[in-house]
Amino acid sequence: MFTGIITHTGTVANKTRTTLAIHAGRDIARALKRGDSVAVNGACLTVAKKSGDTFVADVMPETFKRTNFSILTAKRIVNLELPTTPQTFLSGHIVQGHVDAVGTVKEIRKEKNQHTLLISVPKQISRYIAPKGSVTVNGVSLTVINYRSGSFSVCVIPHTWESTMFHTLKPKDLVNLEADVLAKYIESFCEKR
Repeated sequence: MFTGIITHTGTVANKTRTTLAIHAGRDIARALKRGDSVAVNGACLTVAKKSGDTFVADVMPETFKRTNFSILTAKRIVNLELPTTPQTFLSGHIVQGHVDAVGTVKEIRKEKNQHTLLISVPKQISRYIAPKGSVTVNGVSLTVINYRSGSFSVCVIPHTWESTMFHTLKPKDLVNLEADVLAKYIESFCEKR
């Protein structure tokens, strides 16, 4: 489980059809060992190998299908988050690291001390997007500002913009989306009743 509060970024070192190698900062690399979970752009991966400040994770075809990993290239910046612990502040929201779908950045607007992102959302998860609800974008816990016609907007404060991979985003970029797990559980419970 994660919180969607990104504490580190890394860069793609290498990618194959079945693996993703990430060069991480020394502090996060030291914290990781083989078998540990780590969220990469919001997708929970398991460390298969580690060498110095670089870790390698196996990536299943399903993960490539549901995430933006297929477009990642060498040196691309990615968001990293270690799993939450009982001592971790739940500053964001409950994030599983199970990416539901990929959205497309439609627009980026700089407004005073924020960046507003307009992101298209695929139909299969649009029902979970609600104004003032939570959504995870490339692993970052954000509050939905508005939703209409298959798109939602979120605002990003300067600290988050600069300390995550968000400052590299451009219109038409693909981003990983994870809907709020509580909404999914409520829907499942209601359907079974």
